[in-house]
Amino acid sequence: MNAPANPSKLIKGATGDWEIVVGMEIHAQVSSRSKLFSGASTDFGGDPNSHVSLVDAAMPGMLPVINEECIKQAVRTGIGLKAQINHRSTFDRKNYFYPDLPQGYQISQYKSPIVGEGQVIVDVTPTEQITVGIERLHLEQDAGKSLHDQSPTDSFVDLNRSGVALMEIVSKPDIRSAEEARAYVTKLRTILRYLGTCDGNMEQGSLRADVNVSVRRPGEGLGTRCEIKNVNSIRFIGQAVEVEARRQIGILEDGGSIDQETRLFDPARGETRSMRSKEEAHDYRYFPDPDLLPLEFDEAFVEDLARDLPELPDEKKARFMRDYGIASYDAGVLVAERASADFYEAVAKGRDAKMAANWVINELFGRLNKEGHDIVSSPVSADQLGAIVDLISEGVISGKIAKDLFEIVWTEGGDPRELVETRGMKQVTDTGAIEAAVDAIIAANPDKVAQAQAKPTMLGWFVGQVMKQTGGKANPQSVNDLLKRKLGI
Repeated sequence: MNAPANPSKLIKGATGDWEIVVGMEIHAQVSSRSKLFSGASTDFGGDPNSHVSLVDAAMPGMLPVINEECIKQAVRTGIGLKAQINHRSTFDRKNYFYPDLPQGYQISQYKSPIVGEGQVIVDVTPTEQITVGIERLHLEQDAGKSLHDQSPTDSFVDLNRSGVALMEIVSKPDIRSAEEARAYVTKLRTILRYLGTCDGNMEQGSLRADVNVSVRRPGEGLGTRCEIKNVNSIRFIGQAVEVEARRQIGILEDGGSIDQETRLFDPARGETRSMRSKEEAHDYRYFPDPDLLPLEFDEAFVEDLARDLPELPDEKKARFMRDYGIASYDAGVLVAERASADFYEAVAKGRDAKMAANWVINELFGRLNKEGHDIVSSPVSADQLGAIVDLISEGVISGKIAKDLFEIVWTEGGDPRELVETRGMKQVTDTGAIEAAVDAIIAANPDKVAQAQAKPTMLGWFVGQVMKQTGGKANPQSVNDLLKRKLGI
């Protein structure tokens, strides 16, 4: 039975509302030093065909040998996806011809994958959360790469990627919008990076998505799906879903039908175009690979791996909310990358955790995004930012002075405490000095005094004048208290 459609997710067509249905096949390159069935290097960026063994090149008589680390990485990922780990799985040959597939088949897993059903909890917006079911995760070898821009008449083949281990993570058709699709891939990539099982670098091709899109009238069964192949950025995934859904709606509303096919997304033109008719499983003539025995391990193998896993994003987020008292949205932002979460904890430890979250998210992340840095290359360290938070908490500097201090630390570096001393940035807390400034402003502006007494919201003008006269160093609370007392409001 279909779950009721969410009205806010529906797309308006010329003849009524439509619901998008999306399922994803994510190809995640396993983080390992060598390939799935050979000892060749997996390093990115080598000269063409410099990381190729005789197995990868499919030379006669060469036999595959399973890389145990790749098996461990797949199991770790399965645990991270709260999925069923299958103690027995088999490798199959998926037969198809492609110039950069030297064997003429791909070693994959078909009927018996290493990981079964699981789930990913996804924060779509600060107030909306969905659960996307995982159908399976199986291991397979990557193909090589055809190069068409080296010669006007010939294509070349680079087999460096041939045989690299991939995890294909297949979701259930639980996604209902482009926004949900982007959020799902973002969360899945975060989990993989926390686990250390895939680096998630989409620009290097180590995480790619095949996006299955169909549309239907609310409450109806599933429509015919089209697969958008090899989408390599989260932004493009969202665009591909939107564009393909509208293409299908247009065809159906004109009385046509959708052909099940594989398509490519062209971001420059903002369209999908037909690549080939969609193959079914029988087209690949799967059969068990005769060179590989079934893969078997026991529960103790799984438990050993589970014991050494890091704290994962959902658990870390719950702990941040519980231990540091920060809001769900802030905690979600902080745990999105493991390095960001570690940075925040270093700042928050033993300090005002909410203030620390505010400074990390708003000031630091805002500046990092603006200038194209990531947290690892941040010009301001956790110790430096922690010192700024301490100086505010101790009343040595105000929030305004803290922003000026942050700017100095960002551009010049240095110890925040020493900078406050050497540059005379301390907040004025001497009530005598503040009172003198308040008295001077009141004496010079009798008309404003009368206005403020009639309309207390005018107090802000006086606060601004006092802060200006003291170079922004007066304690704002002291200024407010003194003004209220002297103006009688």
